[in-house]
Amino acid sequence: MNTNEAIKVLIIDDHAMVRRGLSTFLKARPELELIGEGSNGEEALQLCQTLQPDVVLMDLKMPGMDGVTATRIIGERFPKVKVIVLTSFQEEDLIRKALQAGATSYLLKNVSAVELTKVIQAAHAGFSTLTREAVEVLTQPAGEDSIEMPVADLTRREKEVLALMIEGLTNPNIASRLVVSRSTVKAHVSNILGKLNASNRSEAVSIALRTKLLE
Repeated sequence: MNTNEAIKVLIIDDHAMVRRGLSTFLKARPELELIGEGSNGEEALQLCQTLQPDVVLMDLKMPGMDGVTATRIIGERFPKVKVIVLTSFQEEDLIRKALQAGATSYLLKNVSAVELTKVIQAAHAGFSTLTREAVEVLTQPAGEDSIEMPVADLTRREKEVLALMIEGLTNPNIASRLVVSRSTVKAHVSNILGKLNASNRSEAVSIALRTKLLE
């Protein structure tokens, strides 16, 4: 990846005022490039196909195909595209569904411009960001109707790696912190995903927080 190239961003939101605000923000940031806008999941898929964005800012509740469904399909068809959920809603079920669908990060629309820039850059680099509100939801005790999840049999080193994943560190950063090779970290991350039955890093972090796995 050429770090001098602007990160190509696609906005998907059914509210024109939200798109306008995000568009103004993106156009003021030389490190970011707005390449398109859409108002629902179907348009998100079409624009990902034609424009090939690096990052998608995805609303969740939209007419037609919703953001969760679009996020899941984008992950299947365009695995290099990172999806950041940007929504007004912080319901526990929505957060979990979005992360399970493959969203890299989950933010509320009251996020500051500075923070949103950092999250877009972080997502493009390959690691997750969760708002404080999202973390609080994920760490709440499971309700009576929730399915009990077995405690994963993680090794001491896998727990260390998982803790750093929760901090948002990338594999190279984890390798540096633990003084091990990147291939070793990659193997640990793969084992963690398998043991937690998680499809991606974001879902693994969600499961760890929800089940208080590291406490």
